[in-house]
Amino acid sequence: MDGIRALRTGLRTAHLLTFAALYGGHVYDVAPERLHGALAGTVLTGLVLAAIDVVRNPIWLVQVRGLATIAKVLLVALVPVCWAWRLWLLTATVIVGGVSSHMPGNYRYYSVLHRRVVGSQDRG
Repeated sequence: MDGIRALRTGLRTAHLLTFAALYGGHVYDVAPERLHGALAGTVLTGLVLAAIDVVRNPIWLVQVRGLATIAKVLLVALVPVCWAWRLWLLTATVIVGGVSSHMPGNYRYYSVLHRRVVGSQDRG
């Protein structure tokens, strides 16, 4: 496993763990101040993962995979504004993430700007 792949795998694992804690905290109505660490971990690992993807391939921002990430960020950002809807928003975040991460490459790498599959389909 090369260095960047190992880094991304570790970050993705940390991201999933921190988001799981955040989501579970909302499901079980944990006091919001007790979820700050999980939120910070989710945001930090997500930002680093996105930054790596943009640096490796700036086209990522206009591919379905990048747009799905932007949609997830927006959904999570809506939580404090639409508190009563937080579980629906966080559930939608999981659904967008799960679907976009496991869809075929011809969809994930589709560029809405170029209207075709563009860029590397490198794994990892």
